[in-house]
Amino acid sequence: MVLTTMAAPMQEPVLSTPLLSSSATRSSGSISSTTSSEADDSPLSSQRFVVQDVTKYELPCKPLPGFQSYKSLAMLSGHIGSVSCLALCGEFILTASQGKDIIVWQQPDLRQFTKFGQGDGSVKALVTVSNKVFTAHQDSRIRVWKVSRSSENVFKLVDTLPTTKDYLGKFMKQSNYVHTRRHHKRLWIEHADSISCLAVYNGLIYSGSWDKTLKVWRISDLKCMESIKAHDDAINSLVACKGIVYSASADGKIKAWGQQGKTSHSLLGIMEGHNDISLNSVVVSEDGKWVYGGGSDGSVMGWERNGDCVSWKMVSETKAHHMAVLCMCMMGEFLCSGSADKTIGIWKREAYGKLCKVGVINGHEGPVKCLQASPCNVGTGFLLYSGGLDKSIRVWWVPKVQDTS
Repeated sequence: MVLTTMAAPMQEPVLSTPLLSSSATRSSGSISSTTSSEADDSPLSSQRFVVQDVTKYELPCKPLPGFQSYKSLAMLSGHIGSVSCLALCGEFILTASQGKDIIVWQQPDLRQFTKFGQGDGSVKALVTVSNKVFTAHQDSRIRVWKVSRSSENVFKLVDTLPTTKDYLGKFMKQSNYVHTRRHHKRLWIEHADSISCLAVYNGLIYSGSWDKTLKVWRISDLKCMESIKAHDDAINSLVACKGIVYSASADGKIKAWGQQGKTSHSLLGIMEGHNDISLNSVVVSEDGKWVYGGGSDGSVMGWERNGDCVSWKMVSETKAHHMAVLCMCMMGEFLCSGSADKTIGIWKREAYGKLCKVGVINGHEGPVKCLQASPCNVGTGFLLYSGGLDKSIRVWWVPKVQDTS
């Protein structure tokens, strides 16, 4: 493990947060896209990296003069594969990779604390709830880890979804089986392909998969409550906000799902991007009014929610990157986008949901696969964590007051 600390424009932050604090389990941390440089690690019909004509788009408003540039506060090395997802978990940062390993980093010194999950399949997404960590894997399983400081094994595997109890309760009944795309039958509680993303909301875990389904799991007893045939292609990203779950897919659509009763969900609306692109990421503003999707053509599209009739209209379309947008996160009025072009764009939401570019982050030597902004303000800005296919995690400080000189 190598820790490289670079000159920073600020004093080292001291973050004091409880173990797996609930405030650190923001839904946007579950963002994960399926696009990858590994040929054997992508769904059969999803879009690959696509470079489009940059002149096709125009920024909806003029960027601030002189983009802000950023230096990395720290670079964390130790993964044996490309970094696929990360999450902030109280005093810890959890990062996972295609190499099947999950590393726990201690804050604020960013030293490696422990590793867990080796050999359990390439990790695609992870989320935290209370004292548990849920990890989604390429082998179509979700693993549940209990976090305990009192145990020698701080991160202990306690269950796998679907659970044995859930499986045994359904496998005898033929009506519980569904046909998969490979002409095999599986129980409806099982994913038939890699699980690409997870989201948490109101006592439920949502899982999206390359098998095109969205499944709903109850956290209290880990039971699968519902399986939705959600899209016509692989689901790449999920986010939950204000009682609505948004799923972004390689079919070029973002779908909004509303809860009906305790566990069932219904389709509330569809947001469509350009033709022949994959939507790799979706994020929502804290008030639930603005929805943004990142596309395989490098674009970021925005929709405004009409709260009265629960509908959405497209309000912005920005050529954000020269290559595919793989991940996004939001911090207040700022949107951060990570791309296959190895850069991170920093955008500010202006009137009517339009985006103005205020900064660009360079430093990764490969596509940027995951992003997470810290909910803790540090000075006049916030910390941004990024993971890439270069196997590194980097920490950045993003000022909220931009330098316009």
